[in-house]
Amino acid sequence: MPEPTQTAVRLSGTNLERAADHNQRITLHAIRVQGTTTRVELARLTGLTAPAIANITKRLIADDLVHEAGQVRQGRGQPAIKLKLNPDACFAIGVNIDRDHIAIAIVNFLGETVARRAVEIDFSLPDDVRAFYRTTVKDLVEQAGIDVRRLVGIGVATPDDLGSIELAGRPQDYSTWDQTDIASLFAEPYALPVFIENDAAAAAMGEQQLGSGRHHSSAFYMLISWGLGGGFFADGTYVRGAAGRSGEIGFLNCRADDGTVEPVQQWVSLSGLSTLLQARGLGLGELFASEHSPAFEEAFDVWVEGAARRLLDPMIAVNCLLNPAAILIGGRLPLRFLERLERRLNAYLAEHAAHIPGLAPIRLAELAEDAPTVGAAILPLSHYLLPQAATLWKQDEGSEPELESAGTWMQRA
Repeated sequence: MPEPTQTAVRLSGTNLERAADHNQRITLHAIRVQGTTTRVELARLTGLTAPAIANITKRLIADDLVHEAGQVRQGRGQPAIKLKLNPDACFAIGVNIDRDHIAIAIVNFLGETVARRAVEIDFSLPDDVRAFYRTTVKDLVEQAGIDVRRLVGIGVATPDDLGSIELAGRPQDYSTWDQTDIASLFAEPYALPVFIENDAAAAAMGEQQLGSGRHHSSAFYMLISWGLGGGFFADGTYVRGAAGRSGEIGFLNCRADDGTVEPVQQWVSLSGLSTLLQARGLGLGELFASEHSPAFEEAFDVWVEGAARRLLDPMIAVNCLLNPAAILIGGRLPLRFLERLERRLNAYLAEHAAHIPGLAPIRLAELAEDAPTVGAAILPLSHYLLPQAATLWKQDEGSEPELESAGTWMQRA
């Protein structure tokens, strides 16, 4: 899990090397957002000078991160050259470990999933995860036709306190996760750096870089998995909080149907939905089926109504305290069920929270259904190639490892 962030005010400046790396990352991201663009357009978008853009794009082309994609003819003069990202420049592996499944995905430099496999397993133990990864990942690499030298790393997304949070069905030996070195589970078959992150944070970071973050300057991400998590990004930066635990919306209290107080995630989660379904003689497996019985549809409507009521106060708090441009929903719920929750939440807030200034719309995340896995895979790409404010700052002794530049990774590869 990420180390607690420093609480002291950062006073360090930057230098030319860090600024150059940051400008390269920003240029890459501008090309990503535009799809195809020209050097003139990049200078306008980034605010960098034309000579700076010329030098940066020259390096990016030499490193095979960017390709030229034809010409744009507009009036007189030399036609402009279009630029686009090379999707096969590098690849990353993403792993999502949760209390009801394990998922592995490989994404390319565009963030597109090129291979994926998952297994539905309740409360998998470390040995289960190690075995599934080692028997699966080589097949996925071969399936995608990837040169293993272009794998930049492994990202792992998993809930904080995985082995200790009490949720429905948790077995006693599940606490072994609290003593497990998660990175060691992925030591073979590839010797790659491992980046570990909270699942909701990984989903939010992936959304920030590859989803709605390209269009919204800020957003609060709500991840519905076996538990309920959240994350917040603003101005291109994921906001961690002093102890790295920002966005923990699932631990906020709400009133249950019997009037008692309980954490929101006791209901608003797959574990909460599973408990409701079991009480009605139904199973959670039907959630992922192609057809659903009337009894299941009725039960899900009850769950949605209860979720909207329990999320009212937390959504008001998010709006008043953070004022995000949007509140995004993603997670393990299939898309049509996420849409049903989205509609009910927007209607419920319009009815009961119209007095809130700047009420943010609730929308489906673009990386909605497989967000933690894709977000995990983005972690290595982010470390080496995507914009991060941390690239500008000198790290204190004993803090996180220094971020490496794209050029450093390309030389190593």
